Amino acid sequence: MMARWQELARSMNPALETFTPRAMEAMWPTMPRDWMEMVFGNAWNKEGLDAKSRLLLTLAGLTMQGAQADSQIRITVRHLVEAGATRQEIVEAIGMMSVFAGLPAMTRAMHLAQEALEEREDDGNDEA
Repeated sequence: MMARWQELARSMNPALETFTPRAMEAMWPTMPRDWMEMVFGNAWNKEGLDAKSRLLLTLAGLTMQGAQADSQIRITVRHLVEAGATRQEIVEAIGMMSVFAGLPAMTRAMHLAQEALEEREDDGNDEA
């Protein structure tokens, strides 16, 4: 069955044969902190949540979904670091979801967050 779908994808667009979610991630740059505050933070709602708080909630929600959105979790972690979140804050946001999402989802999200943080450290940005 999988082979039939791969053949269908190949016939529709040969480039889909080598497509990976990681390649899509590489196309999505991390937004600068000021831009995130304007778009996701309290620029429009002065009394509302800042970008870091909104992104921590996003990370918790992605964990709650079973941590199946690998790229989205890694992108959110990269944006959290840019928004000023510490490694401890990221770990706590994921860890709290173990009660609601279960240990497998929390463990998977923790693994994905670790990947994103290590990639950042490898690039020389060890702010988290």
